[in-house]
Amino acid sequence: MKDYIIDITLSSTKKQKPQSDQLGFGRVFTDHMFMMDYTEGKGWHDPRIVPYQPITLDPAAMVFHYGQSVFEGLKSYLTKDERILLFRPERNMQRLNLSNDRLCIPQIDEKLVLAALKQLITIDRDWIPTAEGTSLYIRPFIISTEPYLGVSPSKSYRFMIILSPVGSYYKEGIHPVKIAVESEFVRAVLGGTGTAKTAGNYASSLKAQEEASEKGYSQVLWLDGLEKKYIEEVGSMNVFFKINGEVITPALNGSILEGVTRNSIIQLLEHWDIPVVERKISIDEIYQAYSNNLLEEAFGTGTAAVISPIGEFFWRDEKLVINNGQTGQLSKKLYDTLTGIQNGTEPDPFGWVVEVK
Repeated sequence: MKDYIIDITLSSTKKQKPQSDQLGFGRVFTDHMFMMDYTEGKGWHDPRIVPYQPITLDPAAMVFHYGQSVFEGLKSYLTKDERILLFRPERNMQRLNLSNDRLCIPQIDEKLVLAALKQLITIDRDWIPTAEGTSLYIRPFIISTEPYLGVSPSKSYRFMIILSPVGSYYKEGIHPVKIAVESEFVRAVLGGTGTAKTAGNYASSLKAQEEASEKGYSQVLWLDGLEKKYIEEVGSMNVFFKINGEVITPALNGSILEGVTRNSIIQLLEHWDIPVVERKISIDEIYQAYSNNLLEEAFGTGTAAVISPIGEFFWRDEKLVINNGQTGQLSKKLYDTLTGIQNGTEPDPFGWVVEVK
């Protein structure tokens, strides 16, 4: 691989690291971060690793006014023999550039960013937790920085990567979560930004999420924006249903984020010769399967939660309790296998794991 010159400034002080049993999600950050800037006519420049620090922006920076920003999420693991592993990081870099294209943000050099990420993780390797269910969460993101109030793509940007030691995304962990089906608000529509990982998608989901939380539900299940009939995804996860022995997940339709974990689960199921299909599926079909005792399992997939079994859906004032609210056998097998591949305790027949050297 080409050698990239990345300036490194190490922190003179070290933060206190939390105990593994005290880790939540995304509230503690490591000693260092990666930064790189873009200027029109110059391109991306000055890649550097620096002490974790606040950033200063002009009040007119366009990210504050027009939301031109994208981000990614992936994880790093430390094996029992002290090797640092990443899970399919090239897919995240590819998706970041797809989001960039949709938001009119200049393309990044994926190999440069991956090389910088490996250096950053190596420097902060002592922050990688080793307790079961923990990992080092990686958040690359890009914001528009030009101080200008006109509505147009920015002419300057900043790319950053920050790291956070994390435990389970949901307080329930691998235990089933309860999901409310959202029938009023809309997350994304065909032609919008649903396929991009951009901040605005998540801001528009907060109202529904807040209302669901008040009712005791962890997340919302989004329906399509036109007919409010077809299932799309959960707020932070793609979603799968096991119906009468077959696993079904909504087909990518231009308003659903193409999850790296989603893709991995489909490949795992095919590897095990378990029937899996990608197609349109309506909430009415799920209800009928539930009524006929054919809805065997449901689970979400995503980088943050990995596999999250769903124990209950709330729809039209009715509770649909799945598998007696217990984790299903397939959900557990998928979780154990995928996390095992990620942390190096299970064989990796797909070549997904990348070692940081």
